[in-house]
Amino acid sequence: MNGIIRLDRRSGCSVDTLICSRPWEFRKARWRSAHFVQVPRALSRSLEREGRGTVLPDPPGLPLTGGAADTIRALFALREDENRMREAYYLAGLMDCMINRVNPVLRTDLLHHMYKKVFSMKTALDIHWHGPLEQVLLPVDAAFFNEAEYRTLLMKAGTLKELYRAIRRQTDRMFDILSLEYVFYRPGTGG
Repeated sequence: MNGIIRLDRRSGCSVDTLICSRPWEFRKARWRSAHFVQVPRALSRSLEREGRGTVLPDPPGLPLTGGAADTIRALFALREDENRMREAYYLAGLMDCMINRVNPVLRTDLLHHMYKKVFSMKTALDIHWHGPLEQVLLPVDAAFFNEAEYRTLLMKAGTLKELYRAIRRQTDRMFDILSLEYVFYRPGTGG
């Protein structure tokens, strides 16, 4: 009996749908879905408790589509290595900065340096985004993360080094919030 496998019980959920519990919790979906679905942890607990063995008709959370779908697929592929997952989420933050954020530094030739960094990291992590990229970071409820404050921090960064540091700190913060507050369900046929 020395081969007992201990499973992390922090979620209070059943193990029949559990894929991994750390650094992020990934589960098999009990509904038909072509996309990963992001579910608040409290809702996930009640779903798992109430519905063991049942197939649900619709996803109960937020389906991740577009650029966020590519981000979560990359994170799922890296789920065994928290450091690489964090790097991948930092890369998503850099992409988001180039696509959606305003910063005077990025209006200079330093933008070329950021492009080189992004493409180098994409190659090293083997991550690719396809299609619409308007949202590459995963959604985080405003109760946990202040999006306006994040935009302001990035806008005020006066050098490329400060911008990189702000993106790193904030994506690490988002990563930790996503780990604590959400469960991610893998696409599936239900059951």
